[in-house]
Amino acid sequence: MSCRLSELVLNCHDPETLSRFWCEVLGYVVLDRDGGAIEIGPASGFGGAVPTIMFIPVSDEKHEPLRLHFDVNPVDRDQDAELERLLSLGARPADVGQSPDDSWHVLADPEGNEFCLLKNQLREI
Repeated sequence: MSCRLSELVLNCHDPETLSRFWCEVLGYVVLDRDGGAIEIGPASGFGGAVPTIMFIPVSDEKHEPLRLHFDVNPVDRDQDAELERLLSLGARPADVGQSPDDSWHVLADPEGNEFCLLKNQLREI
């Protein structure tokens, strides 16, 4: 027997803003709202192979880079075009000590949570 990854939980100040941002990034929809928390996921709903993301409102500040972060890669465009799209959605470049020669971009969501934009794995090998 084993488990499957069903949800990722992200503490944040503004679940509304972050859920909108991540819905746009991932093509997700809002699946549930409960007591200020918002859960997003694929339009097919809960229980599939892809985990949902739950945004939980908290009042404490983020002070360090996350110990766990998301890696995303484009599915229908190259990395440069996806970088422009993510920046237009509100992502911003982040510095976590990466090298300028790295093949990925480190970005931060509207609350400063770091994530990496990788190359399209199918087209840019």
